Amino acid sequence: MMLLYHLWLSPHCRKVRLMLGEKQLSFETRIQKTWDRDEAFLAVNPTGEVPVLVDEDGNRVCGSQPICEYLDEMYGDQPLIGTGAVMRAEVRRLIEWFDIKFHEEVGVNLVEEKIMKRFLGLGEPSSSAVRAGGRNIHTHLGYIGWLAERRTWLAGDELTLADLTAAAHLSCVDYVGDVPWDDHPEAKDWYARIKSRPSFRPILGDHIPGAPPPKHYADLDF
Repeated sequence: MMLLYHLWLSPHCRKVRLMLGEKQLSFETRIQKTWDRDEAFLAVNPTGEVPVLVDEDGNRVCGSQPICEYLDEMYGDQPLIGTGAVMRAEVRRLIEWFDIKFHEEVGVNLVEEKIMKRFLGLGEPSSSAVRAGGRNIHTHLGYIGWLAERRTWLAGDELTLADLTAAAHLSCVDYVGDVPWDDHPEAKDWYARIKSRPSFRPILGDHIPGAPPPKHYADLDF
């Protein structure tokens, strides 16, 4: 069985978990506290970062995008990166949007400030960072809504890794209760479709010790 080193509220790890779920692959998870210098884990991935996937043959793949592309090439008949060069370019563009732009403008300012900072004993959240994250998320939800109005899924007619990536990042922010869903009904409808998929159930079952999610987090009808 595959082994995934991960952290609960890492959107990049959640992205890989969703990919594994969509491919209907069996895997075990192991929490890796990346802030501790674990020599055994550094031998697995010298960067000390998660996610890291170890497959059935002992092959190690590090980083969310390399893992997801590896899984897409190795497993399943329906590619989640998209078919054709144009489609794959659009999928990868949107993946980069959420893995970099959304993460830096929203995730870092909300999830890392509110959860990780407290968990690591780094002091109180920065109010200016939290306000910035709260402002920025409206831009991203608006863009999701704009795409969802014009396409069946974010990158086109089929569910792709772009949808899984966006949902992974939003699920982390939703865990801390900071997604203004009611202001963005199109984005909310799109997320509800993703949230209802079997691959999402383990993520909805995540509970961080000492930091429970809001009541609507695991509710498929919000």
